[in-house]
Amino acid sequence: MSASSIFQICSAIASLGWVILIFFPKWYSADKFIIGIIITLLGIIYSWMIWSSFNMSIFQKFGKLESVMQLFQNEKMVTAGWVHYLAFDLMAGVFIRKNAMLHGISHWLLVIPLFFTFVFGPFGLLLYLMVRFIIIRKYFVEN
Repeated sequence: MSASSIFQICSAIASLGWVILIFFPKWYSADKFIIGIIITLLGIIYSWMIWSSFNMSIFQKFGKLESVMQLFQNEKMVTAGWVHYLAFDLMAGVFIRKNAMLHGISHWLLVIPLFFTFVFGPFGLLLYLMVRFIIIRKYFVEN
């Protein structure tokens, strides 16, 4: 299967998770489905992509920006990187949803932070943390 096909399939799978997080706030098993199926599947695909092109020299490439940029000259490694983003951003979305439920924060206040987590990852998580701080007036709280 081509890297382009894997990219498209994984993007569609992750999008399903985001639709569930944003539009089905009352589905209490959503987290189990998203982590147990979607993120696990993305993790399997990511692992396969990394290990199928694994080379011990890859560890030396994480120490310098230029070396990391060389890794991303490879279409398969760029796709693996994308799948990595998809899985971790979705996991951040699950955290936001569960944490908001723990602190009694309305789901509708999560829509914008969840959208930005989907698109810009850490920025959306930062927005959620700001919303949480404004609502509960504490920053260091149980997660």
